[in-house]
Amino acid sequence: MAKQISVVKYENSILPGFRNKISRAESTEDVKKFFVYSVRELMVNIFQDNEYQGFDAIRLSSGGAPHYEFNKSMRPADEFFAVWKNSDLPHVIRRMAETAIHRHWHLEKKPEKTTTKIRN
Repeated sequence: MAKQISVVKYENSILPGFRNKISRAESTEDVKKFFVYSVRELMVNIFQDNEYQGFDAIRLSSGGAPHYEFNKSMRPADEFFAVWKNSDLPHVIRRMAETAIHRHWHLEKKPEKTTTKIRN
């Protein structure tokens, strides 16, 4: 049986900044961008490797749960998928995606607010 790893401490380190960015997002594109940036920051913190600085293999999906998806072109990295299978990383990313998608839906429903912010 594989050892279970917890990444919650890394989630807690980026969560305040993530929530701040999401709450200040002025468009649905900002929400998507901030989600990817925050997941990238999470990956760099977890793996202590700047290789994940360009991590853009994940994107926010406004479809059904889990509200994120990996790009089909992503090459499976053994280290990443070992952590994915043996940690709470899927749950952490799901929580981040849920936060982002709620803001996304809010901005989608009120496009006039976004337009007003951009014009001013």
